[in-house]
Amino acid sequence: MIRLLSLLVLLAVSRCIGVPPHGASKNTGNAKPQRIVTGADQLPAYLPYLRGKRVGMVVNPTSVIGKKASIDSLQSLGIRIKTVFGPEHGFRGNASNGAVVKDDTDAQTGIPVISLYGSKRKPSKADMDSLDVMVFDLQDVGCRFYTHINTLADVMEACAENNKELIILDRPNPNAYVDGPVLDMRFKSGIGRFPVPVTHGMTIGEFARMINGQHWLPNGLQCKIKVIQVLNYTHNMYYELPVNPSPNLNTQASVMLYPSLCLFEGTIISQGRGTYMPFTVLGAPALKGKYDFNFTPVSIKGMSEAPLHQDRACYGLDLRNYNVKALHAAGRVNLKWMIELYNAYPDKGKFFDYTQSTAMGRIERLIGNDVFTKQLAGGLSEEAIRKTWEPGLSQYKKMRLKYLLYK
Repeated sequence: MIRLLSLLVLLAVSRCIGVPPHGASKNTGNAKPQRIVTGADQLPAYLPYLRGKRVGMVVNPTSVIGKKASIDSLQSLGIRIKTVFGPEHGFRGNASNGAVVKDDTDAQTGIPVISLYGSKRKPSKADMDSLDVMVFDLQDVGCRFYTHINTLADVMEACAENNKELIILDRPNPNAYVDGPVLDMRFKSGIGRFPVPVTHGMTIGEFARMINGQHWLPNGLQCKIKVIQVLNYTHNMYYELPVNPSPNLNTQASVMLYPSLCLFEGTIISQGRGTYMPFTVLGAPALKGKYDFNFTPVSIKGMSEAPLHQDRACYGLDLRNYNVKALHAAGRVNLKWMIELYNAYPDKGKFFDYTQSTAMGRIERLIGNDVFTKQLAGGLSEEAIRKTWEPGLSQYKKMRLKYLLYK
């Protein structure tokens, strides 16, 4: 009787916050395609593991159950959230790219917030001693240089060291294709910690399985993980994010263009940081006369406070109306824009001058090798450049298959 009452309460709460009951999206025959249901939206699948425990949560604004912040939803269900851990951009997502984020107390809930993008990158032993279980729920965008997979590894390490289980509420990867050169580990950095391509083609839950399976945690550590899988999802699905993943990925187009345009962080070309259309435009002052379209980066608090080419008109490409669904279907990082703007830039010696940028830095760390600049200078075509990514890319694809949870 008690179990029945508990189930009825869960179903009622699920309806109130806009979440379908577990398995409710099932259909048959000629019905419409089944709706994707994220791990977080499947309350009955993981609430039993949280009840009566001291819970830590790695979350940000993308961590929602239905349309409500997950910590608010879980607190309303009596879950004791002891500590919140915030990644890059902070728990509330209002810190600029790369900005140090300080520890705080969440004004809305009173829960202590510990930054994992400030003085430390992983929860300390004292942090973990106050918890019984950790929950990881962040929307990733599927790129090697997007730092959520680094935060995942750091949290897995802390959980493994302190014998705590990590529950991962999985979410779809909007860029779930595999492309780009595998990182040459000589160029390992904060924007490239693992020997994976530019787009790794995995969800956070799958990537966690790969971290364990490939023994990427230090000292042979293994983290006990439980992945709450996404329902009705396959890797070839086009997925529109319900919440912007970070301040500078503020449209669906920017999310889909990010794997291709973020490579320009290692160049003199602005990707629109300092505008309200980041990662959908490309340009530089020196391209005036070659392109008509232009934009002017300015300082924007919480997005980009000291952007490249600040207060100067940048001329180049407007990709805001680019067919990103076709880009997704092609399953390729677009190198044509890099080749075009390199060829158009009047001073080739300054094209890869990353020192003027406060963002990512060297192109080698982004693309993952030290031959890409020579390939562009040598006039190699896109297809010729792609051939040099083998056999590493094919070997990675084969290795990846062991860890997939979705078709």
